[in-house]
Amino acid sequence: MRKITAGLFISLDGVIGEPQDWHFPYFNDEMGAAVGAQLIGADTLLLGRNTYEGFADAWPEREAAGGEDAGMAAALGDARKIVVSHQDLELTWRNSEQLKGELVEAVTELKQQPGATDIAMSGSPSIVVQLLAAGLIDELHLLVHPVVLRSGLRLFDEGESIPLRLLSSQAFETGVLHLVYGPTAPPAPVSYDAVKGQLSQDEQ
Repeated sequence: MRKITAGLFISLDGVIGEPQDWHFPYFNDEMGAAVGAQLIGADTLLLGRNTYEGFADAWPEREAAGGEDAGMAAALGDARKIVVSHQDLELTWRNSEQLKGELVEAVTELKQQPGATDIAMSGSPSIVVQLLAAGLIDELHLLVHPVVLRSGLRLFDEGESIPLRLLSSQAFETGVLHLVYGPTAPPAPVSYDAVKGQLSQDEQ
């Protein structure tokens, strides 16, 4: 079964909205390498409509311009791009198609298709949360920025808890933390008395 990775820029207080307004001061070569590895390591991109439209507006022009990021732009253009939307879309970027069917069932089928490389997601927070809750995301890459925004769209709102386990962590020179989480079973219940007893032992 193919692996799905999802990458998001996020603030310390969980905001992921409008990253163009707060993310760029923290971008450096370390972050570029992390983002590139997550995206370029895939031959299929799974994107929400807003993320797709932003990518489609920017990356083809960057590829045509032939600048420093033209190689990444070409790789993204060559990848299969699957767009999640309830609206009928006009997809102008090459190798683009719209996801057909109900999200969880369609993505489950997508994971089961033959393929040696990952399926990558970037942005698309509402879709990430739904797939994470369904246990379909294998790696959640959070680039945690050292800033408290205090307002804006947050990744998680009210709902059932989603247990995760930390797969890896890396601190960048900018103070950004690259945290990678994967699915796990819920932890066993622990009573307050058990915790209190452990605290008492630690104090001895």
